Amino acid sequence: MPASARQRCHAVLAGLVTLATAAVVSLAAAPPAGAAGTWTETGSDRADPLTESQGLASVEVPANSPNRYTGIGTIPFGVSSRGWNHVGDPDASYNGYYIEPYQRDSGNSKMYRVQAPGGAWSEYVHTLGAGEALNNSWAAVSPDGQWMLSGEWGTMTRLLVFPTPGVNPSTSPSANLPQVSAVRLDHAVRDVQGCDFSGPATLLCSSDDPEGSLFGLTKPLLQIDLSAAPNGTTDVSGHVTALRQLPLRSSCSGAFEAEGIDYDRRSGILRVIVVSPGFCVLTDSKTYKFSRG
Repeated sequence: MPASARQRCHAVLAGLVTLATAAVVSLAAAPPAGAAGTWTETGSDRADPLTESQGLASVEVPANSPNRYTGIGTIPFGVSSRGWNHVGDPDASYNGYYIEPYQRDSGNSKMYRVQAPGGAWSEYVHTLGAGEALNNSWAAVSPDGQWMLSGEWGTMTRLLVFPTPGVNPSTSPSANLPQVSAVRLDHAVRDVQGCDFSGPATLLCSSDDPEGSLFGLTKPLLQIDLSAAPNGTTDVSGHVTALRQLPLRSSCSGAFEAEGIDYDRRSGILRVIVVSPGFCVLTDSKTYKFSRG
């Protein structure tokens, strides 16, 4: 989410608390005919607008770890006081390293905050490359744990590849986290808010595309099939497919926002956060659940 949109979101959240008696308009927006893919909606949970509105991740190690969520209210004061005032969609390696992507309103860097399985936190800062966008919406760790993908806001034809901070032995909190390669997409994507690996060379991504001109539908669930698993040395290509529109249902009318995504390989459940418009950001924002088939 860009800084201007984030500021508007903060203002709306603050203002809506005082407008609890405002009238709402009923709306039930269904996916367009023929847009549904192989992922079938199976349920939903309310997404808290302060602590569950940006992203989510399933954590396998330590055993029985709860699902993790991010939102405005999950940013530690010691982090936000240094300017890192937006947290995106997190991910976790299969061996238990949990990673949150951070951005700030200005400057030439982005940050990844990493919690090791033992609980200790560390920070890895990446200095922007030439032409790289400042925003830091999401992180996705490859199944082998060694590589982390991230994306940029707007209309893009690439994803960025980094060594996974805290996991890849080449990384250190005291050194710049470098971009080492890229995923070159065969179709442009817009406003991707989260991606997660569902296999060694397959990504599922949530797009907040408000226009619908790229795939014929707004807010699509995307699948990106890579030509090879990321290896950190050479670029790989990615074939993009729009699978379906994400659910857009609320008691309020207006603009929805698709947020983070998580695929849990243990259960096969896909989860995606969709934030409701207007007053209903407080009441019926949802984490939707999907199963394949």
